Amino acid sequence: IQHQVEAVFWCVLYSAKRDMGRRKSKRKPPPRRKNIEPLDTQFNCPFCNHEKSCEVNMDKPRNAGRVSCRVCLEDYQCTINYLSEPVDVYNDWIDACETAN
Repeated sequence: IQHQVEAVFWCVLYSAKRDMGRRKSKRKPPPRRKNIEPLDTQFNCPFCNHEKSCEVNMDKPRNAGRVSCRVCLEDYQCTINYLSEPVDVYNDWIDACETAN
């Protein structure tokens, strides 16, 4: 039994010496993916103030974006490019309304 205790003691001592002084590897965890929320295609009308009454249609082959209100039938059309989103067309309409006033 004494021999077994000494053998275990030397194994523990040797393994502690072998790992002593080594740096632990610092691996970064993989980055978390952010949830991508889709942008709205329906907006509030600046003329009749109804909520979600303006709908944006994007015609990318013709490079045209169109905003139209279902309630007051106001509409706006502008040119778009491949980076344009529905919110860009709506903001162009709001900017055009502000420059007209």
